[in-house]
Amino acid sequence: MLHGKLVHLTLCCTPVSHVQFPYKEAPIMEGQVSVLKWPFTGCNVENACYNLGICAERTAISKAVSEGFRDFKAIAIASDLREQFISPCGGCRQFMREFGASWDVYLSKPDGSYMEMTVEELLPESFGPEDLKMKRRNQLCFE
Repeated sequence: MLHGKLVHLTLCCTPVSHVQFPYKEAPIMEGQVSVLKWPFTGCNVENACYNLGICAERTAISKAVSEGFRDFKAIAIASDLREQFISPCGGCRQFMREFGASWDVYLSKPDGSYMEMTVEELLPESFGPEDLKMKRRNQLCFE
């Protein structure tokens, strides 16, 4: 039941007044990540230097991490797009992957419809923290 509540909260509580996107027309977007029973919300925060902005997903995850949480169960992402589901950018997909591949991702529309998938489905064959722990082998052959 946690996941249904997460989607519902994201749809009902998008803090439109908190979204910061003065530089381009962009869909209003909010992310809400859940760690057990603790929800953390986030929104887009843009910057005049575009690459310094931060997406809603990374805002929500960063808030949770800064409070000591890292075992995520689900994230729900909402926007004001009516024709299609909003989908995380590549950077957010990799950021989510840092905390595991099996947690749930819900992409929702204003009408309440949503898609459910896992981080692994969003970013198949991904590179994660466990890959950095592998023993490195010399891949060069000088013969």
